[in-house]
Amino acid sequence: MASFTLHGIPVSRGISIGRAHLLTPAALDVKHYLVPEEQVEAEVKRLQDAIAEVHRNLQELWTELPKEAPTELGAFIDVHVLILSDPMISEAPLDIIRSRHYNAEWALVTQIDELSAQFDEIEDPYLRERKQDIQQVAERVLKVLMGTALPAPPPVGEDHFQPQMIVVAHDISPADMLAFRDRSFVGFVTDVGGQNSHTAIVARSLDIPAAVGMSQASRLIEQDDWVIVDGDAGVVICNPSALVMEQYRARQAALLKARKRLLKLKKTPAVTKDGTAITLLANIELPDDCGPALDAGAVGVGLFRSEFLFMGRGAQGLRVPDEDEQFEQYRKAVLAMKGRPVTIRTLDVGADKPLDQTEHTALNPALGLRAIRYCLAEPQMFLAQLRAILRASAFGKVRILIPMLAHAFEIDQTLNMIAQAKAQLREQNVKFDETVEVGAMIEIPAAALALPMFVKRLDFLSIGTNDLIQYTLAIDRVDYEVAHLYNPLHPAVLSLIAMTIEAGHKAGIDVAVCGEMAGDVKLTRLLLGMGLREFSMHPAQLLAVKQEILSSDLTRLVPRTRRILRAMEPAAIADAVEQLQSV
Repeated sequence: MASFTLHGIPVSRGISIGRAHLLTPAALDVKHYLVPEEQVEAEVKRLQDAIAEVHRNLQELWTELPKEAPTELGAFIDVHVLILSDPMISEAPLDIIRSRHYNAEWALVTQIDELSAQFDEIEDPYLRERKQDIQQVAERVLKVLMGTALPAPPPVGEDHFQPQMIVVAHDISPADMLAFRDRSFVGFVTDVGGQNSHTAIVARSLDIPAAVGMSQASRLIEQDDWVIVDGDAGVVICNPSALVMEQYRARQAALLKARKRLLKLKKTPAVTKDGTAITLLANIELPDDCGPALDAGAVGVGLFRSEFLFMGRGAQGLRVPDEDEQFEQYRKAVLAMKGRPVTIRTLDVGADKPLDQTEHTALNPALGLRAIRYCLAEPQMFLAQLRAILRASAFGKVRILIPMLAHAFEIDQTLNMIAQAKAQLREQNVKFDETVEVGAMIEIPAAALALPMFVKRLDFLSIGTNDLIQYTLAIDRVDYEVAHLYNPLHPAVLSLIAMTIEAGHKAGIDVAVCGEMAGDVKLTRLLLGMGLREFSMHPAQLLAVKQEILSSDLTRLVPRTRRILRAMEPAAIADAVEQLQSV
């Protein structure tokens, strides 16, 4: 068996080694045929029965969730239940059977393809990848229809040796990931997906090494092949040589020891060797993520992505949770953090995913009505969210973070909306923090180049490096065909980050980095040398970053970092950043 290596997108740290277990997409095996008129209703019932069985299976998964299971798994099962119940899935394919006489499988795939085409027009990475959730739900229904519903082999008894499994699939749902928990499942590889896919989020929460966006992995890797998944590099090695296998087993053992040592740093203050205190915060999607954040030693929440509260509310689009529903979720997070600050980002979606599917869809959603632009265009929805956030501020320290600001009038309009929300609450005698701080996401180059108007009006800044890199380099960060061009060390990107940090310091306001760069230990010393004093990241990354901080000396890092910022050659920058690790 020939050895080969595949390169994709890393989404979860660590190394896993095991035998490949392939999941073949049911949609690829769908038969297409026309149903006679007299059998149409029987075919409709066959699809209805399959949907009902999947619904029962998902409910069983929910009830059987172990107490130690990450909260994301329950939330994602809920998402799939909601999608399954949506008329676009539960009713539209039935209409196709009745009108076109398609067999049940063909009707379902036809409907899913139409929905998928709509999602392909979406720019927002998180929302675009919700297409995969719809496809995963359809896969479950197809497997029932085709009699291939079991995605995993049965558990092997204690007396039988079973090598650990690496699941290889075109895509895999969070619910299916749960089914593998008790079957020696130690890693996964998918052809599709990106940093923001549900499977990537679950992989990080389970701390399972994973690589996505591998394109042809499910076709090139064969059943029972030996596979190494290097989650740090996004590399998959199939049928490695004995020497390579030995090297990776040694690295795997070393990583395990290192993780055990990291746990001892939980209560250690994040202070550099020269005595500079650093603030380490957590990024969360849901209130239940506060537990893992505290377990990792986070001193607050630097980014609560509020759009997750709007997700999974039907395949036709978003259903905006009302003010009270939002308030309860924000309050839950604030109370869970026990007095530590919680920074809530306002809704970060846009016209690329309209609430009403009949609305106009932008030709270029990346440059369209999204994030704060969308919120300002939907003032009642925005006011409801602002009131909910303000109400939660009565229960602990809350900060409001506004995404995608670029213009002075946008800042002014947003501040006016916040003032209006406050006035409405005062009229109702509802308590809130009158001094709640308001900050801006710096994620558009125009914002980084016009910082004086930001620091004059706002209380803090948070650099969203994911979008900042994407907009600066004109690269879709989840498109694996151009992923190799996505470079956080591009001199233009580093310049924009450095000038933002410096502008904040001069104005005396806090500046944080809340994008993926904050959790990348290879970049920790570079950001420290730039002057960054506040990092916000996924809880699983926090202790490793803290270890880097504890071993860093700013008196030595700062002059070296200044030289890096003057460099323009990519190779020279990369080499210099690597050399920082030994400073």
